[in-house]
Amino acid sequence: MAENPLVKEDPAIERFNRMREEAYLNFRWTRRTARTAVVAGIVLPGIVYYFASKYQWKFQWQKRKGESILAQ
Repeated sequence: MAENPLVKEDPAIERFNRMREEAYLNFRWTRRTARTAVVAGIVLPGIVYYFASKYQWKFQWQKRKGESILAQ
């Protein structure tokens, strides 16, 4: 691919892009990455499920204008 002679490449940006594109090659499981995976994959969905099941029947969205949406 022909490079544009008017554009000057920044070596720092090129290194950063290469590092970002090849991050999966240097991945290692550590306590920090394991904790992040557990929180993002188990804890947060669990919290969302808990609140969704707790407040599932609290609101009635098909009320008329001026009526409260809180279920009686």
